[in-house]
Amino acid sequence: MIKPSPTTAIEPGLARGTLGAHSPAGDSTPATVTLNFANTNYEMVLNVIGAIRAQVGKRIVGTIRADAGRMDIVQTGGRYFEPVYGSPRRIQGTVLSADNTANTLTINASVPIVCKLTDQRQRAVAFEPGQLVTCELKPGASFTERTPSTE
Repeated sequence: MIKPSPTTAIEPGLARGTLGAHSPAGDSTPATVTLNFANTNYEMVLNVIGAIRAQVGKRIVGTIRADAGRMDIVQTGGRYFEPVYGSPRRIQGTVLSADNTANTLTINASVPIVCKLTDQRQRAVAFEPGQLVTCELKPGASFTERTPSTE
């Protein structure tokens, strides 16, 4: 059965999903969360920045961040991240916004992901909202839960 899509508007850079799992940090591994997204089969595994207050199976809202390799403008295709299960390695989507100071692009890849441009030849100012872009992501994508008091 398909769950209904969320209808409450939130900031465009925030990801909204369901907390599928929360694993604490180990001796040599960071804490991780598994996020599920309404009306998709996606299960994204991300490193945790800060505390996670949401309970497994409940709604969670926050920011997904990743370091991007070279960002390329493409002419066709859709919004996605791959793999479907696990840590994201490749994304494609539309530019929602650019932060020239932090050199980041917020990409709608079916969920918003804030991508830090790491290719020294690229600056966020070169991209415009609405452009369709694609890139490889470096390992270590993270999630920071938005605190309930600011929702």
